[in-house]
Amino acid sequence: MKAISLLGSTGSIGTQTLDIVAQHPDQFRVVGLAAGRNVTLLAEQIRQFCPAIVAICETELLPALKAAIADLDPQPTLLAGEAGVVEVARWSEADVVVTGIVGCAGLLPTIAAIEAGKDIALANKETLIAGAPVVLPLVQKHGVKLLPADSEHSAIFQCLQGVPEGGLRRILLTASGGSFRDLSVEQLAHVTVADALKHPNWSMGRKITIDSATLMNKGLEVIEAHYLFGVAYDQIAIVIHPQSIIHSLIELQDTSVLAQLGWADMRLPLLYALSYPERLATNWEPLDLVKIGTLTFREPDHQKYPCMQLAYAAGRAGGCMPAVLNAANEQAVALFLDEKIQFLDMPRFIERVCDRYQNHNRPDPSLDDIIAADRWARQEMLTVSQLPTPMISSR
Repeated sequence: MKAISLLGSTGSIGTQTLDIVAQHPDQFRVVGLAAGRNVTLLAEQIRQFCPAIVAICETELLPALKAAIADLDPQPTLLAGEAGVVEVARWSEADVVVTGIVGCAGLLPTIAAIEAGKDIALANKETLIAGAPVVLPLVQKHGVKLLPADSEHSAIFQCLQGVPEGGLRRILLTASGGSFRDLSVEQLAHVTVADALKHPNWSMGRKITIDSATLMNKGLEVIEAHYLFGVAYDQIAIVIHPQSIIHSLIELQDTSVLAQLGWADMRLPLLYALSYPERLATNWEPLDLVKIGTLTFREPDHQKYPCMQLAYAAGRAGGCMPAVLNAANEQAVALFLDEKIQFLDMPRFIERVCDRYQNHNRPDPSLDDIIAADRWARQEMLTVSQLPTPMISSR
């Protein structure tokens, strides 16, 4: 039985992970939970899964959490703030840590878990996008497994099982196209936050749903795939696949193409990351190709989705630039969700922030360098968002 510490337990990744644990009580048990600010749901999770340690990110909510579970006996260890989340990540009883925290906030807890010798079920893109120069050497040093728990990278990982060294030619990342896949560039000038949050295929958190609408999520996944699988950027392509049935593909040296298919359900990659190398039986609905009928594909429109090219450029620049891109994007998405900027402003402002950082990039950054670059980019985004809207370049 694997003992799990779950970071981001009340979010989309967290609740689906707990659904898996509830369905497989003979395989998994929860020893640690960390959440943001949803006290009510976190208290319910504590009652159901009886973790030994719990952290809530918002320190001021700790008294409310204590009150919500005051009748429990025994009581879990209750902590708060970033330090509390780090303690959950490196809890001695845990075998594997699921990193479901959104954004760069997941980086330090993930590093703490790796240094404590925990295997990682990686659902937090930013761990590698921003922190790969530090994280990957630590993974090697401590001999832990870093298993992708998002649908695209899990698909690639599954397809690579049994492929000999040197057998991979390129990776094909599939993208749903997001909320606006059927709109023109001109129509994007008038879209609202509510429009952007209506994803046609997936049920996800607000931030990742906006990233899907801009296709920044796919650009970030390109960077992540580069680090996870050691593939050059020229060997990673993106294809729009509106049905979200094929979760990604690999092309081998002999031109054979392998794909992983399944319904749009995040539980499948999460289960594989938790159970690897085993395959556990589930009662989930099997994929029915006849029911699907048709699978379609098309080239992504780079004029409509400039964030993809921004991500390729940041990835090729290396150093701290992916961290800058990621932080600028997180801040831009927050501004859009607060209705302080327009949808098309996001790539324009992100590009401006990255351009301003070019002469300061560090090719071999330390963790302090990455954290400083992240902090600078967030502040710079707030500055550039107050300036006249720039034009986006064609990269």
